[in-house]
Amino acid sequence: MTAVTLNEVLEPAMTEGYALAGLVVLGWEDAVAFVEAAENTGCPVILQAGPGCRAHTPIPVIGKMLRYLADQASVPVVCHLDHGYTLEDCVAGIDHGFSSVMFDGSRLPISENIELTARLAEKAHRADVSVEGEVGFVGYADGASSAFTDPAEASRFDRESGADAIAVSVGNVHLQTEKTDGIDFDALKAIEAVTSKPLVLHGGSGIPPEVRQRLAKESRVCKFNLGTELRQTFGSALRETLDENPRLFDRIEILKSVIPPMRASTEKIFQTITKI
Repeated sequence: MTAVTLNEVLEPAMTEGYALAGLVVLGWEDAVAFVEAAENTGCPVILQAGPGCRAHTPIPVIGKMLRYLADQASVPVVCHLDHGYTLEDCVAGIDHGFSSVMFDGSRLPISENIELTARLAEKAHRADVSVEGEVGFVGYADGASSAFTDPAEASRFDRESGADAIAVSVGNVHLQTEKTDGIDFDALKAIEAVTSKPLVLHGGSGIPPEVRQRLAKESRVCKFNLGTELRQTFGSALRETLDENPRLFDRIEILKSVIPPMRASTEKIFQTITKI
């Protein structure tokens, strides 16, 4: 089937009380594993190309790769450009096959964030592409600290930006290598009270599976971005392959070995948060 928009998969999730996984793609092998896991479980999947991926593989290349996988898949696949820091990056994503783009204006004053997101949304929606925005700043485990989302700013963004989904900061943190129970449910409820759009939590790897499950069932959080824990699976599988086969040198054979463990880890994620 062809790629679907973020809106097409998040609206049912929000209505029916489950969530989807936005999975960070860094190459062919992990993308294949993610789609195979989605097909094995019957779950929609969101394949995400973030700044790191795009620095390694240009937008025209990664866009076509994700779109190819979506076209071959038997389940809905969203091809999502994650953390576009400029409108130019997001427009390039629209032009090269992405069915969803995220403009990250979280570091900007709220009025400028809304204005730029609205400009993008107007162009994206004409091309049948969804838009995710961000209010508040989600920090990094070994970097910049988070700034929690202001409910009043989230309310304005919800009404004025044209975004189809809103990423928020309520204790979630990027690049967490260990699970932490840092989600502030009261802060999340305050945001939910003044917004209507599907909500997104970046830094999903740091959120314990049971907390993700609770959020999926009891809140309007419909999308968890997950990268670090799957990169850990990739690294462990790669080291194991090389340790067990020290004379192995063929790139394709080495990298193919990570697909089964990546697929298994992804299926466990789907089983926790997605309606199967």
